[in-house]
Parts: sequence; structure tokens; C-alpha cells
Amino acid sequence: MNISPFLAVNNNCEKTLQWTSHQLQQAGLRSVQTFDLRTARTEMHDCQCPNHGTEACDCRMVVLLVYGAMAEPVTLVLHGHDGQTWLSTPEGPTFGSSLKAQIRQALNADKLLSSD
Repeated sequence: MNISPFLAVNNNCEKTLQWTSHQLQQAGLRSVQTFDLRTARTEMHDCQCPNHGTEACDCRMVVLLVYGAMAEPVTLVLHGHDGQTWLSTPEGPTFGSSLKAQIRQALNADKLLSSD
């Protein structure tokens, strides 16, 4: 499975997550958060960041399952650090391709995300 970003947002992961959830809901899609790296790291001590080399970093990865009309969801990954967030879906067989297209349309890069 290959994961490559289809959208880069000039904002931190928390604000991007809020915006993403809102845009998906407006498009009639439902998202369920299944993983948050920040939460997972709270239990770990002496965990150094591969990007910053310290425990006090702003790296974050959030995994959402996005549901449309079909019963099977598409995985949406938000990965952010240093005030930038990348959104991606796993690449693979054509499974979920219409839902992936709906997700990308809902998160159209022409829609502005406020940086405040």
C-alpha cells in the first residue's frame, strides 16, 4: 500500500482536522477518528521525534475513516508538523475510488482554510 499526499494545507494539524471534518460533513460524508499520534505519545516517555529529535515537538498524525453511501470507508490520513499538514488516502486497487473522489472534491484546494 502506498500513501502519497493529495493536499497540503498551510495550517497546523488541529485546525486542519477541524476544517476537514467540517468540509466532509458539508459534503454529506461521515468521518470517525481512529488514531491520534499525540494521544498515543502521551503514554510514552523518552520518545524522540524523527523530525525534531525532541519530545516537545508539534508532529501529529490523525487517521480518519470516511464513510459515504457505501458500507466500506476510505482511510484519510492527516500528517502535520511545523505549521503544515498533508492529507492522503492509501493508493491501491480501485476500491473506494468514487468515495476518494468525493473526499477530494469536499476538500477542494480552492476552498480556503483560514490560518488564524
